[in-house]
Amino acid sequence: MADSFIFVAAGLLVGIMVGLTGVGGGSLMTPLLILIFGQSPTTAVGTDLAFAAITKVAATASFGYSRRVDWRVVARLALGSIPGAAAAIAWFSLAPNLLVVDHLVLRALAVVLAITALGLVLQHPLRRVGLKLATSLAGAERHQRLLTLLAGFLIGVAVTLTSVGAGALGTVALVWLYPLRLPGDRLVATDIAHALPITVIAGLGHAALGHLNLPVLALLLIGSIPGILLASRIVIRLPQAITRALVAVMLIVAAGRVFLTT
Repeated sequence: MADSFIFVAAGLLVGIMVGLTGVGGGSLMTPLLILIFGQSPTTAVGTDLAFAAITKVAATASFGYSRRVDWRVVARLALGSIPGAAAAIAWFSLAPNLLVVDHLVLRALAVVLAITALGLVLQHPLRRVGLKLATSLAGAERHQRLLTLLAGFLIGVAVTLTSVGAGALGTVALVWLYPLRLPGDRLVATDIAHALPITVIAGLGHAALGHLNLPVLALLLIGSIPGILLASRIVIRLPQAITRALVAVMLIVAAGRVFLTT
């Protein structure tokens, strides 16, 4: 009973962070599952991807982002991210040594957590760089399409390997690539619209490979969905700069802890 309560409490905590900031599902849950609850890296990634897919449905429904989504940008990202996710799942299925796979997943997780933290901190400078590129490059639209495809592929691989990046790395990429086209809530809405199918595809791939702990998933969801709804509708939001800094600090700490376990 005590163990069940701890999983529910962890889901509640992560759900509140997702509701407050829009970031934190995979970035916080996967390290928790590995470092605190002792799950293997592959099982933690697979379980978290299923957790992320379901919580993103709840977050999307709660925030009502559907009318703000730029579906053309979502399609460009998906053209890269779906093959990226498929390639990573193929690697998981063909890798002969599970210990080697778990080691590489931990290394990749530490790196992606650190990149995500830096992306959150440097969001405004990245937007300024994107604005300069958008106004100075000839054929900027063509460059946007190619870079979006590449960014989507890298996000698809990162999400499938580590369960991290569907939201946070997507936001960083969109801030840099579409500073004029996707201001404010349109950027967040478009990122979530892309993150949802990627987490579903990657989660189904991991589930097919047996990387899923259903009892743990159920307990996490019991806590997380009320946490998301509470934070997004009732709790007063902190300024974005503060929430980004708090999440970035947590991600750096988690990255260091994960790296030291490898």
